[in-house]
Amino acid sequence: MTAPIVRVSGLRVAYGTSAHHAVDGVDLEVAPGEIVSIVGESGSGKSTTVAALIGLLPEGARVHEGSIEVDGVDVVGLDEKALRRLLAGTVGYVPQDPTISLDPVQTVGSQIDEVFRLHGSVPRSAIRDASIAILRRVGIDRPEVRHGQYPHELSGGMRQRVLIGIALAGRPRLIVADEPTSGLDVTVQKTVLDELVALARDEGVAVVLVTHDLGVAHDRSQRIVVMQKGRIVEEGPAAGVFRSPAHPYTRRLIAAVPTLAHPVLRPPAREDPPAEPVLRAEGIRKTFRLSGARGARDLVAVDDISLAVGRGRTLGIVGESGSGKSTLARILAGLTEPTEGTVRLDGRDVAGAGRRERRELRRQVQYVYQNPFASLDPRFTVERVIAEPLTAFRVGDRATRRRRVAELLDLVALPSDVARRTPVALSGGQRQRVAIARALALEPRLLILDEPVSALDVSVQEQVLRLLVSVQEELGLTSVFISHDLAVVRLVSDEVLVVQGGRAVEAGRTQEIFDAPQHAYTRALLDAIPGPRDDVTRR
Repeated sequence: MTAPIVRVSGLRVAYGTSAHHAVDGVDLEVAPGEIVSIVGESGSGKSTTVAALIGLLPEGARVHEGSIEVDGVDVVGLDEKALRRLLAGTVGYVPQDPTISLDPVQTVGSQIDEVFRLHGSVPRSAIRDASIAILRRVGIDRPEVRHGQYPHELSGGMRQRVLIGIALAGRPRLIVADEPTSGLDVTVQKTVLDELVALARDEGVAVVLVTHDLGVAHDRSQRIVVMQKGRIVEEGPAAGVFRSPAHPYTRRLIAAVPTLAHPVLRPPAREDPPAEPVLRAEGIRKTFRLSGARGARDLVAVDDISLAVGRGRTLGIVGESGSGKSTLARILAGLTEPTEGTVRLDGRDVAGAGRRERRELRRQVQYVYQNPFASLDPRFTVERVIAEPLTAFRVGDRATRRRRVAELLDLVALPSDVARRTPVALSGGQRQRVAIARALALEPRLLILDEPVSALDVSVQEQVLRLLVSVQEELGLTSVFISHDLAVVRLVSDEVLVVQGGRAVEAGRTQEIFDAPQHAYTRALLDAIPGPRDDVTRR
């Protein structure tokens, strides 16, 4: 029998002087060629487990007990130099957040080039071509152009694919991937996961996949490990865990997985939208001028898109990473000027508004970003974060604003004592609720949500989606919901706009799009949704 490349025994990890163990007695083995998914809610200990595995525990965290063998060597207690030497030739790591993991002052191509230079696996004259091949391999379009771009010039999903490419460039024997597909659309996610499966099958690479997406875990793993409160509560073959989950926690997680069989959270609208919508965009086009080693060129991010959103309705916009949907969202919010076209909010031209009108429009349109941690000031208390828009627009006095913050925390189902904490002390789901509360502070007419749940585990994701639907119905909000996840869009949207390569390829009522998609691209997106296709997730 082949020896495991990873063997974890009795692992206990704690932070600071706390007696509480973030990881409490974990045993885990991974064989060459095996894909093992670790699933669980935020705070379950799954990321701490893999951080200990590759020697990347944050400052203040330490292994109290147990052993971690990688390729037969116990890494616990190794000095930094020996650990780096061992892991560099064995492990490829894909971190969760590309925003802080890529060097912002180096092109993405140069960061992949560096891996080839360090490993010496490719002649220097061939390094650029090898890097371009890696970018193509992880599904990035126009890799020759992307090679010369900086991280900020790429979408979040593209940056995540660059991180995966960096890991693959070292030809590792073990890949540790911490939420590697959370920012990817389903078709690119399929491309990347197909690549990991091929590496495991054809080259014997072991894969440890940390994910909150149980559909991905079901489709791509030989085994699933379920963690709760630092402990493994269930482990077994992927299909078996889904069909006959033994632990109540596992059953709750599986029940929360959004699938095409999941009951919608927002019932279909009974009436057609009013003739004069809250939001109307016509002929939107956005061109960016890119400069690189091979000269300047134009990139058309949004190409002649028109849309309308009726009062109290939700428009879901779906498409692959880099399809232009986030650029379109920023144009709709008045944060980016279109090259051509008009955007009207209640009949008023957003782009053509004067300074005073634009300020009022900003009050009427609020934006919820994908990453709440990056959009909330870590120095502020939650109370100050939520009250910031009220202060900026001089709404009420201090006592009034404090009462309004309390109302908003109650609206988003957060306890009142959260007001005194900082965003760092909150979970990902709590931070996203704070971001939603802040967006609602000024009672906007339009809410634009850009991938608001893609980084959340399934149970928290379901809570936030239910919250958004209930708040929208209670306040009569109009919203635009941007997502790469069609199963999520189906749950909350009245209409859907499908975007590919900057162009709208299909639009219509949600149920019509899902029941009878007309465009091949829409059908491909639907076919790529991970997870079981029967009713197993509802058991």
